Amino acid sequence: MIYEYDVIVVGGGHAGCEAAAAAGNMGSRTLLITMDMTKFAQMSCNPAMGGVAKGQIIREIDAIGGYSGIVTDRSMIQFRMLNKSKGPAMWSPRAQCDRSTFTLEWRKVLESIDNLEFWQDNVTGLIIEKGEVIGVETLMGIRFVSKKVILTAGTFINGLMHVGKVKMEGGRMGESPAYGLSEQLSEYGFEVGRMKTGTPARLDGRSIDFKKLQEQPGDYENRKFSFLDYDVDYTSHKSCYIAYTNLTVHSELEKGFKDSPMFNGTIDSIGPRYCPSIEDKIVTFSDKEQHQLFLEPEGLDTVEYYINGFSSSLPWEVQYSAMLEIEGLENVKVFRPGYAIEYDYYPPTQLYHTLETKNLPNLYFAGQINGTTGYEEAGAQGMMAGINAGLKIRGDQEFVLGRDQAYIGVLIDDLVTKGVDEPYRMFTSRAEYRILLRQDNADDRLTELSANIGLANENRVNLLMEKRKLIEILIDFMREYSIAPNQINGFLSRVGTSPLRQKMKLIEVAKRPQVGILELINEIPELKRIYDGFGKRGEEIVEASEIAIKYEGYIKRERNMADKIIRLERIKLDKNFNYDRLKSISTEARQKLNRIKPGTIGQASRISGVSPSDVSVLLIYMGR
Repeated sequence: MIYEYDVIVVGGGHAGCEAAAAAGNMGSRTLLITMDMTKFAQMSCNPAMGGVAKGQIIREIDAIGGYSGIVTDRSMIQFRMLNKSKGPAMWSPRAQCDRSTFTLEWRKVLESIDNLEFWQDNVTGLIIEKGEVIGVETLMGIRFVSKKVILTAGTFINGLMHVGKVKMEGGRMGESPAYGLSEQLSEYGFEVGRMKTGTPARLDGRSIDFKKLQEQPGDYENRKFSFLDYDVDYTSHKSCYIAYTNLTVHSELEKGFKDSPMFNGTIDSIGPRYCPSIEDKIVTFSDKEQHQLFLEPEGLDTVEYYINGFSSSLPWEVQYSAMLEIEGLENVKVFRPGYAIEYDYYPPTQLYHTLETKNLPNLYFAGQINGTTGYEEAGAQGMMAGINAGLKIRGDQEFVLGRDQAYIGVLIDDLVTKGVDEPYRMFTSRAEYRILLRQDNADDRLTELSANIGLANENRVNLLMEKRKLIEILIDFMREYSIAPNQINGFLSRVGTSPLRQKMKLIEVAKRPQVGILELINEIPELKRIYDGFGKRGEEIVEASEIAIKYEGYIKRERNMADKIIRLERIKLDKNFNYDRLKSISTEARQKLNRIKPGTIGQASRISGVSPSDVSVLLIYMGR
């Protein structure tokens, strides 16, 4: 018997869940195949979502109509807005989640999607006919046929775990790997590489002396990830805690270096430079006497803690003896040691911006198999692959975000244009236009675009329109309202800024760095009446308005810069063009242009090895 679908998603991690949800909500009959239906979007590493740049991605996923933000809100046990001391372009939301609740809430979401079906099995190969993917075959010998296949197998493809000298096959501790896919894809010309990542030990919180550690509570404001209109329960919060290594800890760890798979040549794959193991840290930063660690709760109803910053593949006895030397962990008990995992990935320059593969039509890659690391990066790729698979089935135009539109656009453009030489992690520094790509305005940037392709629903659009209207009301009032010195000088003196000598428009006062609009509201009755009319959206509207007022010049300047660069993105290149015909560009540029096949002049200009003079030749060839 043959089972037919529009889209098959392989893998139930963060990428797979977002891909299946997007494809189903786009109207495609979708099948999600996963090894274990009790572990949808399993938080294999730390139980947290968001952070610097990653929080912006979660808000973008939500603005487009994905679910990572909603599920995070439903399961979070702590929320913090990072970098509040810096400008708003750097503000980054982060949430600690209940690991079990997070997975359960994802299952509820997926089971609520009408067009989405499930099958628990291991995919062992793709069905390929006439050079195109038409389905998958599973370990049970079942053949599922589809128009599109999205592969999101994470760390499971040829996964191999290491704890000291011990090797275990698997994609996660206690879970089997996936075999056969890399070998088959290699036959069709795919480049396959190996990467590694690691995860720390899990600790018994009953054995930790928290009094010796620095408590790190969350923000108790009514903040959340999703732009949807609902309240979040802030009554059940748990703190994180900060600990530190010391020289004794480092000495204990060094005793195991001879048995470390990272140092004895057992592991030769690429690891994450920005999230190194503890043994990497003490070697690379040998001058440091201590390293910061974070003890993060795994959930509300468990004593299990995650020791963030102590990732390791050292023998478990060495890990344990070193932890006993950390202040507060003198009597610690370990539930599970840290381990490293190696897995196959496919260099993402083999993809189009839609995340469809160049070698095999109808096949999409998303998540860690593209060389990325992080739940947020994986979820974003999955959602975009699901959207584009659904659009292509309908015969509609592809959905690709620009670098000036979203961190998701930066992420995917970096992957397919530049490739990766280590597990890719998003940072704000990767975005040229981060003043435009703030976490507070993700809905303003993306919700209408998503609604135009049929994903973001009417409720999201209505909430966006209301937000824009309320911001306009507030800013228009401040632009028109004149404030007299006797009304405001007492307040200005209290906040440490110069008094007025004559009447001034209120918006000019609000531009001063010492003046906050929320503080002004308490000083000006007319402003207070407007604010009260905003209801529970008041703080959201004030924050957005304040950013628009105080950073107006910076925002306009960055928008103008982006618009100038975007002109190169509008000049299309033939993806089948043979660049060997252009003898006046460098050999390296010809080779890389032929391999990556950029879609625009802008993309070509970002390829490593393509110089400005090479771009000039391309522009001349295009008649520009």
